[in-house]
Amino acid sequence: MGATAQESRLPDIGSSAGTLIGPVQQEEYGRMLLAQLRHYNYVLEDPLIDGWLQSAGNRLGAVSDQPRQRYTFFMMRDRSINAFATLGGYIGMNAGLVLTAGSEDEVAAVLAHEIAHVTQQHVLRGVERAQRDQIPILLGMLGAIAVAQSAGGSSAGDASMAAMAAAQGLAIQRQIDYTRANESEADRLGIRTLARSGYEPMAMATMFERMQAASRTNQGGERERAPDYLRTHPVTTTRVGEARQRAEQMAGNANVATSVTWGQAPPRAPAEGAADPLGTASDNAPPASDLLLSGNPLLPSSLRLPEAGGNGPDPVQFGWAKERLRVLSANTPAEAIREYEQMQRAGQLTDAQRYGLAVARLQDGRGAASAATEFAELLQSHPGDLWLSLGLAEAEERAGRPAQADRHLDSLLERMPHNPAVALTYARVLVERDTPESGRRAQAVLRPLMRSSAEDPMFQRTFARASEIAGDPVRAGEAWAEAAFLSGREEQALVQLNTLKKRDDLDYYARARIDARIATITPVVLELRRQGIRDEDLRRR
Repeated sequence: MGATAQESRLPDIGSSAGTLIGPVQQEEYGRMLLAQLRHYNYVLEDPLIDGWLQSAGNRLGAVSDQPRQRYTFFMMRDRSINAFATLGGYIGMNAGLVLTAGSEDEVAAVLAHEIAHVTQQHVLRGVERAQRDQIPILLGMLGAIAVAQSAGGSSAGDASMAAMAAAQGLAIQRQIDYTRANESEADRLGIRTLARSGYEPMAMATMFERMQAASRTNQGGERERAPDYLRTHPVTTTRVGEARQRAEQMAGNANVATSVTWGQAPPRAPAEGAADPLGTASDNAPPASDLLLSGNPLLPSSLRLPEAGGNGPDPVQFGWAKERLRVLSANTPAEAIREYEQMQRAGQLTDAQRYGLAVARLQDGRGAASAATEFAELLQSHPGDLWLSLGLAEAEERAGRPAQADRHLDSLLERMPHNPAVALTYARVLVERDTPESGRRAQAVLRPLMRSSAEDPMFQRTFARASEIAGDPVRAGEAWAEAAFLSGREEQALVQLNTLKKRDDLDYYARARIDARIATITPVVLELRRQGIRDEDLRRR
């Protein structure tokens, strides 16, 4: 039986979830969670992976029910199968989920599902179900970390990690302890978002089946345990069947599925009883782009906006991303190399697996020359590929061929001057040379990204180190403080800025920048102190 019109109803207008925590607070709690995850090294930071994940997420968010919502997508290094949405549009995904997926469409299916939890305010409703006078969930998590840290001694680090894992699990579980209706709604809207964005709607059902198979057959250790995702998002045969049925309905109504352009709010749902399996528009309705442009005297009547779905996901890039994640989520590069050697014994490696092996050898530090050869051979089959070109440049540098590395990176930078992966890779290569000249060059490479990458701690750390070796201690101090703030060390960031402010060589502009950041960070630190949360490293000094 098809999806009924009843399922297409909007959330209750009388819900007070949106008033419990305002948008600014939601954003702040989401940022705090991400900062703490970074601090305890749960987040996998890599410019290529970050760019790929954010691009896929933005593609989905732009056609969601809240296209103006800001979404922040981040990758966790854990190999268990999990993903979650939290306040402020922050959506995390474990590396293990990508390693389990068979295509980018299946990864997008999980992202679309989590985006739907955000757009329908399921997270806020979960918070609302808790008592209103409780300490917010995320601050409770921070408190648990502080308690663990207070244990002191050599076990404090392990206690912090254990508390972090337990508190994170509790916080996420309580936020996304969704009802069956919530899950059904997120599935339905997620499939609709997949169709609008050009991804395969059937991917949600196939991803559910992969997770079910993993839960039945997985007998591995802690890093390969049964999917946590199935504990908070139970998958049943009925649910898989419903996902397949909805996807098939959309395939039969492709003209409806692609009639909403990126970033445009969908038309109203039809009246109850209307024949509309998508819950977006009737079969006889004109395309949304026509509705958007009609009646606008400033545009020619023949103009039509491009429809979503014109450019599908790149399976080659998904292969690179999956294998890069395999390497970066391994305990050590040597362990990743052993994984690929085991694959080789089972059969010839694919191009993506060859790429992963080359990355592992490059990370290992002893196989730069062989990695360079592998990247160069792969580039013959995939000319101009960014992931391979960056790998080749890094391998050339570490193999002792800096001139060749510069030639590759200069060419990429000329072609993509504002690409974070290109700029960060080039800057890291230059910083490793540790000369004032290379430091100044690294600063110049990074400066065009100062605004767009301001909230990236990896960018801030790289810029800080470049500034140090370039002989620019003020800029270095500002960047180190920013990196500390973004990595959950707000109190340390404030101390660093106040120390930096005492320098007698600050010009007017530097002092104004530092004063502005102190004014922004001070209320955050005061709130943490009010909750009894202090930086233990500063306490021990």
